[in-house]
Amino acid sequence: MDAFSPLPPDWIQSATHAYRFCCPRCQASAKQAQQAWINRRSPVITEEYRRKWQEFYQCECGQSWWAWSSDRPAPPEPCQE
Repeated sequence: MDAFSPLPPDWIQSATHAYRFCCPRCQASAKQAQQAWINRRSPVITEEYRRKWQEFYQCECGQSWWAWSSDRPAPPEPCQE
């Protein structure tokens, strides 16, 4: 599955909105998902005039979920030497 395909996969039809950026069933991270799809055809413009997209994930536990791209947690800071 191409995450950037213009056509949505069938499995997103049963996706649940995850309010934390992880699987709502087993709390697995997006990195552990078996498949991903980003709905780049329908961006939402925020109050600060930034775009955000729905990111859909199919977890290894079988749960399909989605969250806003703006809710993605920041990557951890690299260690300083």
